[in-house]
Amino acid sequence: MTTAAPSEVTAGADDLCVWPASTGRLPHGGLAVGGVSLTEIADRFDTPVYVLDEGEVRARCRVYRGAFSDAEVLYAAKAFLSRAMVRWVDEEGLGLDVCSAGELELAVTAGFPPDRITLHGNAKSPHDIEAALRLGVGRIVIDSPSEIARLAAAVGTRGSQRVMVRVVPGITAGGHEKIRTGTDGQKFGLALTDGSAQHAIARILGQPRLELVGLHCHIGSQITEIKPYLAAVRRMVGLMARIRDAHGVVLPELDMGGGHGIAYRPGDPVLDLTALARRLRAGLIGSCAAAGLAVPRLAIEPGRAVVGPAGVALYRVLAVKRTGERVFVAVDGGMSDNPRPALYGVRYAPRLIGRRSSAGPCVATVVGRHCEAGDVLAADVELPGDVHPGDLLAVPVAGAYQLSMASGYNMVGRPPVVAVDAGTARLLVRRETLADFRSRDIGG
Repeated sequence: MTTAAPSEVTAGADDLCVWPASTGRLPHGGLAVGGVSLTEIADRFDTPVYVLDEGEVRARCRVYRGAFSDAEVLYAAKAFLSRAMVRWVDEEGLGLDVCSAGELELAVTAGFPPDRITLHGNAKSPHDIEAALRLGVGRIVIDSPSEIARLAAAVGTRGSQRVMVRVVPGITAGGHEKIRTGTDGQKFGLALTDGSAQHAIARILGQPRLELVGLHCHIGSQITEIKPYLAAVRRMVGLMARIRDAHGVVLPELDMGGGHGIAYRPGDPVLDLTALARRLRAGLIGSCAAAGLAVPRLAIEPGRAVVGPAGVALYRVLAVKRTGERVFVAVDGGMSDNPRPALYGVRYAPRLIGRRSSAGPCVATVVGRHCEAGDVLAADVELPGDVHPGDLLAVPVAGAYQLSMASGYNMVGRPPVVAVDAGTARLLVRRETLADFRSRDIGG
């Protein structure tokens, strides 16, 4: 893989502000990420392909460790997980939170210490619980009353398991109603308002095999304001004080989840992590002082904010269609490798790479190749007016919730993941092939 010469790479202008920090311009309209030409990656690995900047991932881990120096930072594996990602997170000193036996087993078999892993899930299967206990996860977050007896029975006489309780604080936050998880009336957690959380806590404290070490709270995703977090902290500390008063137990840990908003397009609002860390800590200390509580150990769970801006998706244009006043640019991927625009209206900023265009701009809708009218990757975006089949489009901020949510729709196969760093590119996850589909279909 050719490395871009230093003289060819310049600092990104404003239109590259949502791209990895290593992004630079090359001659003839090219871009390099991690010192590697994106056009060469497309030629070498074919398209669609995800490109992941290892340096950007590591840098973002370090930003979190610096901002939340006195807290535990756990990477939310659901955003993106691979063996390489497990190693990067481990080496940068973060913990992990996982949502299934699959994520857990991959992390542990890749060498991640299980005692630094937290298992989540609103509906944990017997296999999830068995794997967590067998592998020795650090914490299991109880999400419903039925889990209490199931988990206690599964622990049996082999010792005890540290647990937390996911509490719904009744706070509205998040970029879309489908990713707001702090409000009453949704599937996650146990509510404060109807006493469900308090009742579950009392039951857990009566289980000798379960050690309640703290409370967990996750209020939503793509949150760009600090105030909802501060309100949630106050309510969680208030509950901790009531637990102390009712049961004589002072819980040592408080996990405030993640949901930290990032920019997908230039000009999008973002969450100020430095300000969040400072004000969250101050709010926690102040609330605990008012309640007469010792300050618990704080934990947070960023996922998207660590890996999202480190990823770029590359697509090849297959067709350009003008229908009335609309221009549709169809690419060789779509909702099977990125369902997020169809699910909750995420907006991206694709750009033409690999050639310079002197044509004026046109407003186009970038669509996928799948048999759904909702298979839209980016609506009403500006592209060169001469965009044509064979062109290469790059979509930044593609590192989170794309491969992890990818499907086998139309059996086109999930794209590979290629890591770039210091001028080299290497395959992390291979492309899914027709042979993979055939091998799973054993019917005659």
